[in-house]
Amino acid sequence: MDWSWLLVLACPIMMIFMMFGMKGHHGHGKRTELQDSVSRSEYEVLVKENQAIQKQLNQIHEKVNG
Repeated sequence: MDWSWLLVLACPIMMIFMMFGMKGHHGHGKRTELQDSVSRSEYEVLVKENQAIQKQLNQIHEKVNG
């Protein structure tokens, strides 16, 4: 049996499956207001933590370098 035709069709068939697979992921980029507010509050917490860590690093750097 000649299976060479299957190799010719492999690329278009895989492309069709990949396109259908990606179709379900389009809604993942949309965010709700709740998600945005939670993200903003988490961001603010991370900024404060980052500032505190930066302050600690500066203090350590000052102690090490005199």
